[in-house]
Amino acid sequence: MRLRDGTDHDAWNDFLRLYGPMLYRFVRSRGLQDADAADVVQDVFRRVGSAIGRLEYDKQKGGFRAWLFTITRNRLATFFEKRNRAGPTGNDTAQLEMLSQAADDRNELSDRWELEHLRSLAATAMQTVEENSDPKTWSAFRLTAVEGKSAAEAAKELAMSPGAIYVAKSRVTARLRAEIRKLQEEEVH
Repeated sequence: MRLRDGTDHDAWNDFLRLYGPMLYRFVRSRGLQDADAADVVQDVFRRVGSAIGRLEYDKQKGGFRAWLFTITRNRLATFFEKRNRAGPTGNDTAQLEMLSQAADDRNELSDRWELEHLRSLAATAMQTVEENSDPKTWSAFRLTAVEGKSAAEAAKELAMSPGAIYVAKSRVTARLRAEIRKLQEEEVH
C-alpha cells in the first residue's frame, strides 16, 4: 500500500529489490531473451505504478502478489501476441499457446510464479542472515546445507568439531526461517 505514494522512494526501492529479480527469472523462464525479459519486467513495473492506486487489497482474493501475477501474465501474453503478429520466431507460438491455455488452467504458470517468489524470499533472507552472521558460522551452514558436505567434512575444513558444525547449521537455519517469516509479514503490510 505504501507504493501508492509515488514519493515513497523506500517503498519503491524495496519493491524493486524484492520483486525485480523474481519477475525477471519468471519472465525468462517463459523463453524470453535477456533484453526482451528486461523490457517485459519494465512494462510490468510501469503498469504497477499506474494501477497501484486502483488496487483493492483483499487477502482472500490473493492480495498483492496475485495482482502482480495477473499483470505479469497479461504483459507476457501481450508480448507474445505482438511478436506473433510480426511473425513468430523460435518458440513464440508455443509460448503464446501455453499462455492461452493458462487462462483456463493457471496451475503450471502459478506454480512457477510461487516457486520464483520462494526463491526470491530465500535469496533475500540468505543475504541478510549471511551479512549478520559470524563468517565461520555461515561457512559451516553453507558447507553442510548448501554444498551438501557432511558435518565431519565441514568440521575438518573449518577446524571445528562436528557438534559445533551442527549447532552453527541449526542457528543459521533458525535465523533464515525467522527472516523469511519477517519478509512474508512485510509483504502483507
